[in-house]
Amino acid sequence: MPTEIKDAAAAPEINERNRTPATRVRLREFSRSLPMSLLKARESVMRHFRASLRHFGITEQQWRVLRALTSVETIEVTALAEVTFLLPPSLSRILKDLDERGLISRRSSDADMRRGLISISPQGLQLIERAGSHSEEIYAEMTSRFGADRLVLLQSLLRELEQCLEGSEIGETIETGGPSHKPGKPRGRPRRAPAGGDAG
Repeated sequence: MPTEIKDAAAAPEINERNRTPATRVRLREFSRSLPMSLLKARESVMRHFRASLRHFGITEQQWRVLRALTSVETIEVTALAEVTFLLPPSLSRILKDLDERGLISRRSSDADMRRGLISISPQGLQLIERAGSHSEEIYAEMTSRFGADRLVLLQSLLRELEQCLEGSEIGETIETGGPSHKPGKPRGRPRRAPAGGDAG
């Protein structure tokens, strides 16, 4: 008898009784994964905005930056990276392109020359106005399909989810077997949601 067959015959039968509870991790269905559901919903939304953004020659990330700049007079680069959820290297490339196109203005802080301040330029505001009319038409169609009340509820629930999880490291707590910081005292700088999302 071949060795492989002998080993297989000698090995104990593996069945549910032989399995330990630690190996029987029951994962939720992939279709019910919250991160995947959020990604799929985002993709479904952005699919309707991309053609409009391409028409005006801007990317989703560039639009996100310009939209954030419309809500402030000036903002530091580090704070802009935070509110737009962009990594500093990526934001630097985006700002360079927007600056070369005259869509933003850049200057150093009078108090600290190392701190860069960003604001939207008049050309940038004109672009926002032109592209914004397309964006609002898309929003109106989405609202018509989904329902105004349901859209308000969805945005409210998403904000509540964000606030509920803000400042807590659930995965880290599980790995270390206990809280890594005192409850009610989030570590680091608070993060805000992107101003206007990707295309809104």
